[in-house]
Amino acid sequence: MSRPVYLKLRDQIAASIIEGVYPEGAMLPSVRALAAEQGANPLTVAKAYQQFQNDGLVEVQRGVGMYVVKGAAERLRAREREQFLMEEWPEIAERMQRLGIDPADLLENAG
Repeated sequence: MSRPVYLKLRDQIAASIIEGVYPEGAMLPSVRALAAEQGANPLTVAKAYQQFQNDGLVEVQRGVGMYVVKGAAERLRAREREQFLMEEWPEIAERMQRLGIDPADLLENAG
């Protein structure tokens, strides 16, 4: 099943915050600027931004813009880690077992 566009945008923005593209205190692009950059509807971008606001990861300064709050990257990283371990990893581990892939082999070839 395909994910809604606003969730894909939210994931991209979250990754940018985690990676330091938008560090703590940095202003996020305006809704219009990000919509133009991503080829998305501004309402879709606004919905993604609203989710960050609801989660307390960004702060709005009226007439100025939206800023990444202190601790946002670590909170996002922790949430992403939890989601990976609870949702994605079990499927990956099951597939590795089905294919006969030993995790030790992956570590040896990871260099």
